[in-house]
Amino acid sequence: MDTIYFKSPVGTLEIKGNQDGLFSLHFMDSEEKSTKEIPKHLQKTVSQLQEYFEGSRTEFNLKLNPQGTEFQKRVWEQLQEIPFSKTVSYQTIANRLGDPKVIRAAASANGKNPIVIIIPCHRVIGKDGSLTGFGGGLHRKKWLLDHENPVKQQSLF
Repeated sequence: MDTIYFKSPVGTLEIKGNQDGLFSLHFMDSEEKSTKEIPKHLQKTVSQLQEYFEGSRTEFNLKLNPQGTEFQKRVWEQLQEIPFSKTVSYQTIANRLGDPKVIRAAASANGKNPIVIIIPCHRVIGKDGSLTGFGGGLHRKKWLLDHENPVKQQSLF
């Protein structure tokens, strides 16, 4: 398993993966130096993240290998169905799983997402539209949502 560090506009990301796919991607609270030599199997991840932060990528095409329970993996699959620049509620995720009563379990699985941004857990918000928990911090969640859906200045004339 290789570990590299990537500087993003909202903090350093730790990326772990091997030839079997991307294992984890999460925000670091400490400032790590960017990794200069990127292993071949992580080069596509770094390239696609750069494009995402530059604003030219709206979908990721990577081999993912997140580790979790079958239920967590089902939730993470649902997260990947949320279109770029759109948000859904935790209740919507539970409903899509076929049981509205699993809302807390779905929220818990969302919080355990090991591959932030690429499995877009930041696109899940409260039923009332509020920004709720995000492992990377609410300031990063807000930044990511704003990045994906920037407010366009309308012409006055």
